[in-house]
Amino acid sequence: MSFIIENNVTISFADYDDCVDKDKRLFEQNEGLTDDYVEEQLIRATERILSKLRSSSWWRAYFIRRDTANTVINTVADVPALDPDKIKSRLNDFRDLCVYTAFSNFVLPSIADFGAEDNAERNKMGYYSNKADDLFGELITAGDWYDFDDDGSIASTEKSPGQYNLKRVR
Repeated sequence: MSFIIENNVTISFADYDDCVDKDKRLFEQNEGLTDDYVEEQLIRATERILSKLRSSSWWRAYFIRRDTANTVINTVADVPALDPDKIKSRLNDFRDLCVYTAFSNFVLPSIADFGAEDNAERNKMGYYSNKADDLFGELITAGDWYDFDDDGSIASTEKSPGQYNLKRVR
């Protein structure tokens, strides 16, 4: 898998080549999008994805049902973050989610011309944002990708389909 791993810890669900594979033309037209810059944005996107997952009602319910240490949860802030190294399934979906999030939130805004309404990068931002939202919702709804007990496989008891509320944009 093309995850970026540092000190045996996953810091990004995608790498530069994954981004180029998604949109070669973007990189051909923007020479400033170097691998160092893009991978920094992929790391930020991974942090953003993990933060969104942690704040989801799916993760709170999932963690509380499976926490055998009886950790006291007084507030939402007491729910620990996900461990990216326990994501054992749907790795391609997490890679795509990382690329879509990086493109829509970090990479494309850095090169978009916000003065022009018909700017291609602005349109792509919306496209990738929708793709990221759809895929995030699909992952939450499936709930079949996290190895809570870290035994190397995802048992049936570790799968927890969730519910993702779509937001309506007018």
